Amino acid sequence: MKLGILKTDAVRPEWVPDFGEYPDMFMTLLGKVDPSLEFSVYDVEEGQYPEDIDEVDAYLITGSKSSVYEDKPWIYRLMEFVRELDGRKKKLVGICFGHQIVAHALGGETGKSAKGWGVGRHTHSFSTTPDWHDGQGADFDILVSHQDQVLKNADGAQVLASSDFCENAVVQIGEHILTFQGHPEFIPNYSREIMEFRRQTIGEDVYRDGVASLQQEHEGERVARWILNFLRG
Repeated sequence: MKLGILKTDAVRPEWVPDFGEYPDMFMTLLGKVDPSLEFSVYDVEEGQYPEDIDEVDAYLITGSKSSVYEDKPWIYRLMEFVRELDGRKKKLVGICFGHQIVAHALGGETGKSAKGWGVGRHTHSFSTTPDWHDGQGADFDILVSHQDQVLKNADGAQVLASSDFCENAVVQIGEHILTFQGHPEFIPNYSREIMEFRRQTIGEDVYRDGVASLQQEHEGERVARWILNFLRG
């Protein structure tokens, strides 16, 4: 399988030597689960798109520091591409910003949450067990970093998992789109760097709780297996 990664942000230059860019994080995570995967990267911030929508088998939209409701031409173009993928029933996975832009492009709404920032390790719980799930318990722990949330879901969307902090944590549309608010590709050290960088913005209490939460394991690889199960389903 060949996965097209739609890159929607750049990692801070001083962090790249340790963590790579966002597509690198996904290639590391998903490649660990299936070393036979192939990847193509499209920097959509710079207007890079496939010449042929079918030159890859599926697509994944990364996270971003941008908000999907910002007035940026590249965001409008990406929403057009999401609608094209949906119309073609092409497999698509959205992560954080990717999760939100899918909702925004397909009839939903994203905005800043009244609950503030979610950072560190959060537990999300499935209310419905989809076919691609491993059946090993409804709860899963995932690293998060967001203030924006999906406030209204896309037309025809099914909410599969949620938490008290994030009502729309895992969402599926038909058999071709799956989105996660959390970041399976993050590792604790990268999560810690982001929290340190945004410490004043997110507030001291949220920062301290977020850093403390990293002492327990997250389940990024489990989520990666789900993603690949979905894409192959």
